[in-house]
Amino acid sequence: MRKKKKSLSQIFTTMSVQLEYNPPLLDEQPLVHLVNYIRPQSPRNPQEIKKNFSEFIGVLTSEPKYAAALRGYILRLITQYKQANLYADSGILSLDGFWNQLGKRMMAHVLPPVPDYTELKYLISKVFFLSSDKYWLDAIEIEQWEVLFQLLSESEHQAEKSQIQQNVLKAINIISYRITGIGLFPEIIYADPKLNEHESPFLAQNREIVDFIKQFRDVIEHQNEVGVYMPPDPAQAFVMIEQCQGVVNSIRRSTRRIGVSLTLTYLLTVLEQSLERLESLLKAIHDDPTIRHQAIRHLLHDLVRANHSEKRVGALLSANSELLALQVTENASKTGENYVSTDKKGFFSMYKAAAGAGSIIAMMSIIKILLARLSLAPILHAFTYSMNYSLGFVLIHILHFTVATKQPAMTAAALASTVQQRKGSKTTQLAELAGLIVNIIRTQFIAILGNISVAIPVAAILTLAWPTLFGSALLSNAKAASLLHTLDPFTSLAVPHAAIAGVCLFLSGLIAGYFDNMAIYRRIGPRLKHHNGLRKFLGEKRQNRFADYIERNLGAISGNFIFGIMLGSMSTVGFILGLPLDIRHIAFASANLIQGLMSVSGVPDIGLILVSIFGVMMIGLTNLFVSFTLTIIVALRSRRVRYEQWKPLAKLVVTHFFTRPSDFFWPPKKDEPSFNDVNQTQKKNNS
Repeated sequence: MRKKKKSLSQIFTTMSVQLEYNPPLLDEQPLVHLVNYIRPQSPRNPQEIKKNFSEFIGVLTSEPKYAAALRGYILRLITQYKQANLYADSGILSLDGFWNQLGKRMMAHVLPPVPDYTELKYLISKVFFLSSDKYWLDAIEIEQWEVLFQLLSESEHQAEKSQIQQNVLKAINIISYRITGIGLFPEIIYADPKLNEHESPFLAQNREIVDFIKQFRDVIEHQNEVGVYMPPDPAQAFVMIEQCQGVVNSIRRSTRRIGVSLTLTYLLTVLEQSLERLESLLKAIHDDPTIRHQAIRHLLHDLVRANHSEKRVGALLSANSELLALQVTENASKTGENYVSTDKKGFFSMYKAAAGAGSIIAMMSIIKILLARLSLAPILHAFTYSMNYSLGFVLIHILHFTVATKQPAMTAAALASTVQQRKGSKTTQLAELAGLIVNIIRTQFIAILGNISVAIPVAAILTLAWPTLFGSALLSNAKAASLLHTLDPFTSLAVPHAAIAGVCLFLSGLIAGYFDNMAIYRRIGPRLKHHNGLRKFLGEKRQNRFADYIERNLGAISGNFIFGIMLGSMSTVGFILGLPLDIRHIAFASANLIQGLMSVSGVPDIGLILVSIFGVMMIGLTNLFVSFTLTIIVALRSRRVRYEQWKPLAKLVVTHFFTRPSDFFWPPKKDEPSFNDVNQTQKKNNS
């Protein structure tokens, strides 16, 4: 303990010496050493953080001269730097747009920018040079901060305090005008047309801020006069900031109806960051010490966090992708609700839809085999394969059929939406979510069964009839053996290739949601209805039906078409890159299984049959697991859901499987209570 106090004594003594000699510029190293002394070995260890900070405060409390030295040193050090840009810009996205920011950050990793040694930002980066500093700063208790601020809030050094206040006022002015400008952007007006009908709060807040700044500067100029100028009350400014935040929240809610663009997302993010910083700066010069101290603490944490995050590409993507991802998965979740059956009617409807898709998939697999016979350049093979898949999947959608593996990308988003909206006790939430998961699994099962049960016999019939119709076998013995080898999970890359297909399924779900959002935001339907050339070609009635259909189905058609391109071109991309890239899809794998077994010379070995069947099952499980997992991660993050009950939820689903396994494969009767046993289990766990 004495050794640590001696170390702090040396730091404070160095500060005192610098203040005594009064050099033109103070050296920042004592502050670097002080923060390094307080900084814990583990930035997430609350006991160590509290211990270090308590020792630091204890020394200041026991030695008032050290508190005076630290107070004077920090104020002098801050005032020798330019401050306004740090307060107004750090941690707030620039208005030059998402793509420019992305390019700048990527370039900064290759060729770092030259630091400006005159800016206060340089001091922040030198003192808090570790990216983990934000964690232990945030973990310091509020009571400890309050004690420190009281020790540093004595009345001397008024000139330095006034200079800091002037810089804060300058930053407030910059941010206020910036907010006004963003509020007048066409994207914002389009999202909230009422801003044109009534006085915009973005304009009103600027008037209040300008008036507040004028009054505050008058107080600073006449601070030595007693009882002439009272500190201005920022209450009205806070009211206008709250109204601006209300507009931002209203626009975010309306995006479910009007859609959202990357530009709008970026502007809303800048607006939120600017409004939050404006409120923090106003509180940082508030007359109430408690409000002021809390704001300074919050501002310091924001500036330290921004010092590292504003250099990272990932931070930019995270800040801007949330609203867009929410809108994409929101559209997917609406579609996903149609992919979950809860009764026998929906169960059999799903089977019929999947069976219809199975027949088309069998024919697509035949076309793929025929296309492989053509002597084409790799890029042309990629094109023909892609068109086979793309047009086939689009046809399946147009005929209202269902591909089983397309479901997870939709149902995962629906599950995430359900998690976000659940209210009530944890027991009820878990029971309802477990019920939804059982319904999803049952629907997945019948959809896969529908695909396979029709794809296999249709493929078998076509393979059997091929020699009679065309005079030669569909597959040679070598090609059939090669086809069966690609299904072997032990000697081939069938499972990794199935995982690649799962990623493609996940991406196709996001693409579908993106185009659904674009159809809403860009008003594709109304624009098609007003297209004169289309009216002349189709007639008004057909044009309106066509416009309505495209508006409702643009996402699904686009997602299916691009999914087909990803499947058809993956092997060619692997060939070009020299990587073993390919896809394996359960529906096509099941068709290839029967085609290979019927075309191989002689009677297939029982071991070959079992291994191939096991490979098809592994392909299906991998398809479903990868696409479902990726989609639910994105859907949950886009909704800011941090659900902490996955372990007990999994336990409930497993319990349900062992108590009533038939529910996972056959819809229960309507009068049968589905989750009494689940509730009972949860109550036992809680008791």
